[in-house]
Amino acid sequence: MGLYLNPGNDSFQQALNNPIYVDKSLLINYMNQLVGTGDNKICVSRPRRFGKSTDANMLVAYYSKGCDSHNIFDSLKISETDHYLKHLNQHHVIHINMQSFLSNTHDIDKMIQLLTIRILNEFKQAYSIIFFDETNLSLSLEDIYASTKNQFIFIIDEWDCIFREYKQDKEAQKQYLDFLRNLLKDKPYVELAYMTGILPIKKYGTHSALNMFEEISMIDPGLLPEFMGFTEAEVQDLCIQYNVSYDEMKQWYDGYHMTDSLSTLSPRSVVASLIRNRFGNYWTSTETYEALQVYIDLNKDGLKDSVIEMLAGESVPVQTSSFQNDMTTFDTKDDVLTLLIHLGYLGYNSSDHTCYIPNKEVIDSFVNSIRKSNWEETTKALLNSREILQATWREDEEAVAKYIEEAHLNTSILTYNNENALAYTLSLAYITARDYYTIIREMPTGKGFADLVFIPRHDKPAMILELKWDQEVKTAIDQIKDKKYPKGLEKYKDNLLIVGISYNKKTKKHTCHIEKHQ
Repeated sequence: MGLYLNPGNDSFQQALNNPIYVDKSLLINYMNQLVGTGDNKICVSRPRRFGKSTDANMLVAYYSKGCDSHNIFDSLKISETDHYLKHLNQHHVIHINMQSFLSNTHDIDKMIQLLTIRILNEFKQAYSIIFFDETNLSLSLEDIYASTKNQFIFIIDEWDCIFREYKQDKEAQKQYLDFLRNLLKDKPYVELAYMTGILPIKKYGTHSALNMFEEISMIDPGLLPEFMGFTEAEVQDLCIQYNVSYDEMKQWYDGYHMTDSLSTLSPRSVVASLIRNRFGNYWTSTETYEALQVYIDLNKDGLKDSVIEMLAGESVPVQTSSFQNDMTTFDTKDDVLTLLIHLGYLGYNSSDHTCYIPNKEVIDSFVNSIRKSNWEETTKALLNSREILQATWREDEEAVAKYIEEAHLNTSILTYNNENALAYTLSLAYITARDYYTIIREMPTGKGFADLVFIPRHDKPAMILELKWDQEVKTAIDQIKDKKYPKGLEKYKDNLLIVGISYNKKTKKHTCHIEKHQ
C-alpha cells in the first residue's frame, strides 16, 4: 500500500465517519461498466465543494488492491449490484491529486518532475524491473506493462488546477495537457481513467485537447445526473432526520437542474446547515466574492443587463458551445455565463438553453459582489431593497413608489412599456424579500397583467402585488379583489397585504396603493 500506487481506504473512511454521509456508491456501478473497455476514460467537472474528492476517494477505496474495503462497502448501495465483488479491491490503482503537487512546486516542469519521482519511487518498491527512463512516467508504466501485463486504474483529482492558478500561462497549460495525453491516450496499461475538476477539459476551437475522455459537467451530466450533487429526495430524507424545513432548504440551496425532472443541491451547504442548525451562506464562503466580481465587471455584450434580469428571477439565453473551458478566453457574454455555470454561480436549463441564478445562497453572492463592483446604480437599487420592503409592511405608499421609481431609473434593462418589464424592476427592488418570502411570478394569459405573490416563510404578512402599466392604480387593487386568491394564500387572509403599483408613461411616475385584506 502506497500514497499513490494502490492507496488505502483511510480518506474515504473519514468521509464515512462524518455525522452526515449521503450514499453515492452507485457511481461505482457505472464505472464498473467502463473498466477495460474502449470507452474507459471519463472527466467529471463540478463546482467546488460538490463532492468531487469524496467520490474520487470512494473509487480508490473500492478498486485499490492496497486495502480490504469489504467492511466499508458491504453496507452501501453498491453491494446490492451484480458485479460488486468482481471489482472490489481487485485492481492496481494510481491516485494523483494534481493540486497537491502544484502547491509543492509552483512550476509546471517541477510539478511533473516531482509527480514522476514520487510515483516512480513507489513503482521501484513494488516491481523488481529495470526502468528504461525513470524521468518519464509513461515509459515507466509501459515497462511495467511489458513485464507484468499489469493494468492500472487512474484516479486524478483537481485535474484542472493549472488552468485555475496559471490562467495566463498558455505554454504551461499546453505542456500539462501534453503530459496527460502522453500518459493516458492509447495506452494498454490504462484500465480506467477517472478525472475530476471544476472546469471541463480545455478546448482549442471546437476540439477537446484530451478527446479520449467522455465529459460530464453541469451543462451536460450525461448518464450521471444524480451524482452531480445531493438530489432532492436525498435532502428530503435528511430534513426529516434532522427535523428541518425542506422548503426552506430548497430556497437556500436547490436549483441546479441536471435534467427536466432532476434537480440537485449544494452538498457542502446542505450538510453545514444541518450540522450548525442554521441556514446560511456556506458554499460560497469557500470562494471570494472578488472572484465573482472580476467576471461580472467584464460586462461583455450587456452582461450587466443579463445579471440584472437573473437577479429579478428570470432565465436568460446562453450559448455554451463557444466556451474554451479556461478562465481567460472570453470572446462573448456567453463565455462568461458558461464559466459561471461551471463554477456553480449559475444553473443551466438544457431544454431551452438558458441560465439562471439557482438559489438564495448564490443570490447573496451576486448581491455582495455587485455592491463591491462598479455597478453604482444597481448597487443603489439593491441597498434600497430592504427599505422598500419595510415601507410596504408599514403601508407607506409614497415611500414604496419613490423606491420603485429609483429602481426603475437605476436598472432599466428593457423597454419599459408593459407589465412584464415592470415586473423585472419590482423583482429586483424586492430582492431582500427573498429572506422572508417565497416569491412567485404569475403570468396569466389574460390581457396584460402580471402578479408577484409573496408567500411568507416566517411571521411576515403575505403580499399580492398587482402591476399596471399606464392604468390607474385603483385598477390593480380592484383586479385583486375581483379574482380568487392564488392557491396557498387562503390561510393568510387575516395577514395579507394587497399592493397595487402603476406606472404612467406620460408622467413617468409610479403610484402605489396598499390595503390590508378585510
